[in-house]
Amino acid sequence: MIEETKTERPLMRSFCIKIFYEIKLDILKTVVITGACGGIGKAIALHFAKNGWNVIATMLSLEKDKELSKINGIVCYELDVTSTESIVNCKKQILAQYQTIDLVINNAGIGYRSFVELAQDSQIEAIVDVNWLGVVKVCRAFIPVFRKQKKGQFINITSIAGLVNLPLGSFYHSTKHAVESFSECMSYELKDFNISVATVQFGNTPSNFQKNVVKSAESAIPSYMELMEKIDAILEKKTKKNTDLKQTIVEQLFEIAQNPPPNFKRYTIGFDANFLNIIRKGLGYQLFARLIRKSVF
Repeated sequence: MIEETKTERPLMRSFCIKIFYEIKLDILKTVVITGACGGIGKAIALHFAKNGWNVIATMLSLEKDKELSKINGIVCYELDVTSTESIVNCKKQILAQYQTIDLVINNAGIGYRSFVELAQDSQIEAIVDVNWLGVVKVCRAFIPVFRKQKKGQFINITSIAGLVNLPLGSFYHSTKHAVESFSECMSYELKDFNISVATVQFGNTPSNFQKNVVKSAESAIPSYMELMEKIDAILEKKTKKNTDLKQTIVEQLFEIAQNPPPNFKRYTIGFDANFLNIIRKGLGYQLFARLIRKSVF
C-alpha cells in the first residue's frame, strides 16, 4: 500500500475541489443579469443564488459591489451595456468559466424625467443607449450562444412604462416601448432555435431608482414646474406604498425562469401595472387620457 505524503494531500484536496466546482457549474442553471449592483437587479441576483442557480451579476463598475461578490454562487463581472467592446469582453470571460448559459435578464436601466422642450441631447442619447440599445446589444451577443446550445431564454425588463404613456415620460416610456417591440419581433427569429423571449412590466418599487432619475433643469415656466412637482409627489407616494412589490417581482421572475414560455409573452406584475394595463385596454386611448389628466392636472 502506497502512503500519501503530506505534500500530496493538499494537492489532492485542491484537485477534488476544482473538479467538484466544475461539475457544479455544469449541473446548475446559470443566469446573466445586467445592472445587478443595486435595486431590482441585486434582489434578483440574491434570489436566484438562494435558489441554487449560478448567478453572473454584471455591473458598470465592480467598485460599486459591496455585497454580491461575497455571496456563494454569485460571480460579478464588469459590463457596460452601451459598449459593444465591453459586452464582447465580458461574454468571453463568462464563457471561459461557464459551459452553458440558461438565461439572460436585461435589467440595466436609467431614468430621465424631462419636458421635451428642455431635454438635453446628452441625456436623450444616454437613456436610449442604456435602456434600448443596451438590451439590443446584449441580446445580439448571446443569441449565438443560445443557438449553439439549442436552448436559452431572454427576459427583458421594461416596467409599466412599456404598457402605458404618462406625463413626463416622453423619453423613458419611449425606450421601454421600444424594448417591448424589439423583444416581440426578435422572438419570431429565435423560435426555431428553442430560445424563449419574455418581457416583464411592473410599477415603482422601493429602491434608489427614483432617487437616481435625472430631471430637466428648473424652468421659469410655471406650468412646467407645477407639473414636475405633481409627478414627483405621485411617484414618491406610489413607491413608498409598494413595500412588498420587490419580493413579488423576484419570485415571479424566478417562476418565469423555471418555466420559459414557448412563445413570446408579456408578464405584468403588481397591482399598479395590472390596473393601468386593464383600464388602458378597457377604456381606450381617449378615456384613459382623460382619466390621467384628471388625476394629474
